[in-house]
Amino acid sequence: MKTPILIAALFFSGLAFAQEKKQETEKTQDIEAVTLKKQVFKKQSDRFVYDVAASPVAKGNTTFDLLKQTPLLSTTDDKTLKIAGKNNALIYINGRKTNMDAESLTQFLKNTPAENIQKIEVITVPGSEYQVESSDGIINIILKKKMSDGLNGNMRMSNSQNKYNASSASFSANYRKDKLGISANLNGGENIQAQEYVLRNGVGNIRNESVGNIDDPNKNIGGYLNIDYQLNEKSNLALSWSSSANKSYNSTIDLLNALTQPDKDGIMGTSYTQTKNKENARSYNNSVNLNYEVKLDSLGSKLNVNAAYLNYKRFQYSDNNTMVPDAFNNFSKNSLKITQNIPQIINNFSGTVDYIKKFKKDFTFSAGGNYNKTKTDNDTKNYIYKYDENGNQLAPEEDFNHFIYDENIYGLYVTFEKKFSDKFSGKVGARYEITNSLGTSDNASPEYSRIERNYNNLLPYASFNYAISDKNNISYSFSSRMRRPSFWELNPVKNIITPDNYTQNNPFVKASSTYNQELTYMYKNSYFLILNHSLFKDVITQVPLQRKYMEGGVEKVSLAYIRTNFGTKQEMSAMVGMQKTFFKQYLTTNFNIGIQRNINDGMLNTDPTTGQVFADYVNNKKSSSIVIQSNNTLRLDKNKTWFLGVNYFFVDKQQIELGMLKNLMSLDVSLKKNWNDWTFALNLTDVLRTNIVEIEDYQEDGNYNFVRNDQFRRGGTFSITYNFGNQKVKKVRNIESASDEIKNRTR
Repeated sequence: MKTPILIAALFFSGLAFAQEKKQETEKTQDIEAVTLKKQVFKKQSDRFVYDVAASPVAKGNTTFDLLKQTPLLSTTDDKTLKIAGKNNALIYINGRKTNMDAESLTQFLKNTPAENIQKIEVITVPGSEYQVESSDGIINIILKKKMSDGLNGNMRMSNSQNKYNASSASFSANYRKDKLGISANLNGGENIQAQEYVLRNGVGNIRNESVGNIDDPNKNIGGYLNIDYQLNEKSNLALSWSSSANKSYNSTIDLLNALTQPDKDGIMGTSYTQTKNKENARSYNNSVNLNYEVKLDSLGSKLNVNAAYLNYKRFQYSDNNTMVPDAFNNFSKNSLKITQNIPQIINNFSGTVDYIKKFKKDFTFSAGGNYNKTKTDNDTKNYIYKYDENGNQLAPEEDFNHFIYDENIYGLYVTFEKKFSDKFSGKVGARYEITNSLGTSDNASPEYSRIERNYNNLLPYASFNYAISDKNNISYSFSSRMRRPSFWELNPVKNIITPDNYTQNNPFVKASSTYNQELTYMYKNSYFLILNHSLFKDVITQVPLQRKYMEGGVEKVSLAYIRTNFGTKQEMSAMVGMQKTFFKQYLTTNFNIGIQRNINDGMLNTDPTTGQVFADYVNNKKSSSIVIQSNNTLRLDKNKTWFLGVNYFFVDKQQIELGMLKNLMSLDVSLKKNWNDWTFALNLTDVLRTNIVEIEDYQEDGNYNFVRNDQFRRGGTFSITYNFGNQKVKKVRNIESASDEIKNRTR
């Protein structure tokens, strides 16, 4: 059940990597011994570089496990990756954004071996040439280059046990023959996403509490096909197609609701109801991209052109029932029934052009543009059924809304990059974006039936890097970005959780602006200090609003999570860390500790979609919190076949838009065995069962709100990976789709 009480997690994309066979010859051992002397972690220009090939951490790991252990990267939910001090992390392969939808990505990163990765680049402040939003950072995975023809691939199966059992499997293959390269993947799985909620809110002496469970069964299948053909020595033509489908039937919400309030004589009492919701949903995501790339000279100048089409469909039907106790205190009597039909269809046509000109004396000029045309169709139908005193269902009240959203985005960018000396380099650039949008509704009042937006944004960028000496490096970056609302955030639909608890999306949400600054100092390519400041204007978030109302002579309290722009926010952080190996590389440690300062400033008391007035919700609170991350890999044998991993993170309590997020921490343990072409792995997550979300908020007028969300993250996963074929196959060229930025907004 995709219940959007909390901010939805970001989506990433991935690609399968073939695991290299272990070579036992004396020659390979000699080469490996030399490779290990490389600098494993270093700062280069506008990015951090983690040389995986020079580190033993990659062996026996999946790609997701490897990313979790990369300096500056972390995860608090074992599903999404974050860069220290950033909102989201976008996954790139060989400098190009991957062409896969989000749900497939999470499974894919966890179902592919990592031995074929050369290095990982962490770009904390992306340049103007990257289409990113807000304070997003980039994780760029560089693959090892393999030149010979042939076929290789891998098969992986895994089984997980949390509250419920889950299984997944994937198959990937990579073929190259002369000028033709083909890469394909098929993956699937099924699981039940379980959650336990405690929801409390109140005004004065009126209190609501809902306690219960959400079970969301999912069956998914997905894959991709990439075909790359070398037209001649200078040009390539590529076609990429990716597809995924998810079926989530019989998702259930089962909550016991308690309303505590005084009666007409002032005597406190509690009444109970039960919420039983059932939802059937399915979604389909298909995209195709045509790419042409031509090399212009021997220095590396090139022209890259993309054209893409994206089609996304989601169909969701829910049956929400409120039950009241009968004479025997069994919840068998119907009190309220709401059925919701919430479809969404998205069509997007996109194009990008990138021109990169390299000159002698280490000077690079880049320019390009993009165009996105998107149409979303949301035909929502709600039916509200009430019952009389005898339990008979009355005629339904209809609440229909057919919302169509058209959007056109035009973007241009230019960058100049110069290496002035062996010590000093710099990069400046800017993006100029034009956005024209029109939202129409044939069921809304006149002031809401047509919402037109036209705005332009100039987004400058600058970065400088200075190598003080061989051991000392300092860099500074500045970037301005904007964040457009996701398409589902614009669809003015109300999602019912309980009769007095719901979420409301908002077609009036406008793009927010972000300004990022970062100062970095690095010592001996092992120790680092990062100072970061981000300013967010018109923050897009959910705001919990409460109001009192009368029903049947009884005073009640309603809680609505309204999606809207909510004031400004500042995030400041200071972090020190290291990436080192000890005891002749038997122990690899990645450790960082820092402090984050959040400053919020926002106030809201009206639902922009209905004009309904609530009590004031004010968030002008500040917080300072400590963040700790420690990832450790211990090699247990001389032959590098057994590995023990011990990972830990701690996030101190901090003020967010919904209130005070209490501290989170998790201890994860893993054991891996490499045996010829096989990898066996056992991963235990959240061993101490401490990774549970709790958010609490108190207002000066006495209003309060509390959310506890347990996603049963403690569990274990056992996986088996087998690699086959010629492991020297050159990877198919990875193509960034013109529609990738739009894909991120379908979630």
